[in-house]
Amino acid sequence: MALCLAWGASAQKEFKLASPNGKVTTEIELGQQLTYSISLDGEELMDDSPIGMTLTTGEVWGQNPKLKSQKRQKVDQMIPSPMYRASQLRDNYNALTLTFKGDYAVEFRAYDDGIAYRFTTTRKTPFIVKKDNAAFCFDDDDTVIASYVTAGKDGDFTSQFGSSFENVYSVGKIEEMNKQRLTFLPVFVDCGKDGKVCITETNLESYPGLYLLAQGDETLQGVNAPYPKTMKQGGHNMLQEPVSEGEDYIAKITGPRSFPWRIAVVAKEDKDIAASTLGYQLGEPSRVADYSWVKPGKVAWDWWNDWNISGVDFRAGINTETYKYYIDFASQKGIEYVILDEGWAVNLKADLLQIVPEIDLKGIVDYGKQKGVGIILWAGYYAFNRDMENVCKYFSDMGVKGFKIDFMDRDDQLMTEFMYRAASTCAKYHLLADFHGTYKPSGLNRTYPNVINFEGVHGLEQMKWEPATCDQMKYDVTIPYIRQLAGPMDYTQGAMLNGGIKNYHPVNTEPMSQGTRCHQLGLYVVLDSPLNMLCDSPTNYLKEPECTDFIAKIPTVWDETCILDGKVGEYIVTARRSGNTWYVGGLTNREARDLTIDLSFLSGKQMQLFKDGVNADRKGSDFKLTNERVNGRMQIHLAPGGGFAAKIQ
Repeated sequence: MALCLAWGASAQKEFKLASPNGKVTTEIELGQQLTYSISLDGEELMDDSPIGMTLTTGEVWGQNPKLKSQKRQKVDQMIPSPMYRASQLRDNYNALTLTFKGDYAVEFRAYDDGIAYRFTTTRKTPFIVKKDNAAFCFDDDDTVIASYVTAGKDGDFTSQFGSSFENVYSVGKIEEMNKQRLTFLPVFVDCGKDGKVCITETNLESYPGLYLLAQGDETLQGVNAPYPKTMKQGGHNMLQEPVSEGEDYIAKITGPRSFPWRIAVVAKEDKDIAASTLGYQLGEPSRVADYSWVKPGKVAWDWWNDWNISGVDFRAGINTETYKYYIDFASQKGIEYVILDEGWAVNLKADLLQIVPEIDLKGIVDYGKQKGVGIILWAGYYAFNRDMENVCKYFSDMGVKGFKIDFMDRDDQLMTEFMYRAASTCAKYHLLADFHGTYKPSGLNRTYPNVINFEGVHGLEQMKWEPATCDQMKYDVTIPYIRQLAGPMDYTQGAMLNGGIKNYHPVNTEPMSQGTRCHQLGLYVVLDSPLNMLCDSPTNYLKEPECTDFIAKIPTVWDETCILDGKVGEYIVTARRSGNTWYVGGLTNREARDLTIDLSFLSGKQMQLFKDGVNADRKGSDFKLTNERVNGRMQIHLAPGGGFAAKIQ
């Protein structure tokens, strides 16, 4: 019997794997090249797409694959997700693992909302990966929504790998895409009436991240940053380490391991794409045995508002008096943290133990402790990496609660190794890690729950310099369906100066948002952000007690999240539950919008509702606060660039 089964496995060339509900399927073919396709309700969304990996030995995994065995598995379990959009997630999938001659295997998983695959290897001797041969093939008239890398020169892809992963989205057919520019994940593909696909990856440990490059009229070809050959301290304030020359390969492999999961989230409706949590589910489980010390919450932030406080008798800026003022504000409003952004350490030294004389850091930390407010420190990548262990121990002993680590701006293998090393070292000393200047989340926040947030987003900081031609309103109703699919984001919302559609202009020292006040409030409900900043000045917040109290008290992690309605690039409505309290928030693009929202599951409960004022289209800060009972369907008008936020008890 065993021999017959083995022979059957060897002879078989086609495999089909279906999701638990049977609607999502992948067909895998073992021809000259290993390929897979994806269908939804019997309609093909993604054509046969190659899977492969080229080694420097000349071996090509996935080329003329010789099957040794196959294994199928069904899994249905609940997994904890304590710093995320739900307290636990259902992990329900069917799996197929194909093991091939050459010491490698490919594992496929079919979920009700997507297909994922990854390579694994049992090879014990070290080897080098020259190229990852991933590609995703669609019809030429499918619409792609993607962010292009802004760094480097057109056609010079090596120069494009030094990226901050911050850009708005471009929309067009695959055949119309810029073939001289890399796009970074996640990438959204609209296949029309048949469905939608959003491509991302997770479990990106010690392996370079994936970019997509349009090739021909139908293919999104995977591209990875080369392994760094030469690096030199430089960049912003000498806090970066740009790669000046790369090797002709992408990764060094030291022994048996699994490789990153490549994920294609699929759905008929946009809102179901936004609801997917596959990026988290496919991350490795927590390596931190006890993470009860990890405390999510809000942060009073200094940098965006340029330390602009008024009505005080000291000169505001990077000094002890200013930070004690921020701590007093945070304590008064029940805000958990204050961040000291760039400037507290001596500039151009890349040494976090050299503190500017205007700052009594221990005094600030001790004052925060007395007031029940934790301190988080900004740290440039190079300074943090060069002395990581000492820095973490020193500041943990002082009582600092975490680091906002910035300006990595790469995702080659050495940088993804740094991310895990930083997360692990911070966990060792009970420190939170908020990664800025970094690539999209890739499961690290599940593996290390102290990794509390990520940037990799064209966030509100851009409004300090972006011209009025930048459509941040459209971006805000696009990221919940694409960027947020990968994981939480430190967008840094909360502006109290609201330019509206017609009045916005960039200002560095007293910045404003695009859109309305209620759009800013709605962002606190719509965006996943376990560590959520209040970007504006305490002075401005104290003038707006109703909005400030709402922001200060809203949870940042949730027991349950539901995407009620939405369309990518147009609008979104999200409901979240914490205990017995629900929050509902919505956003629109530059178009005014009338929404009917089904809240029948909350009928009879009391609702505090912030909605755009009648003049919000002219004066973005205009809002109306009402208290009423939920009665089935809620009708609400959103001004251009508007939004709403409701608390329901």
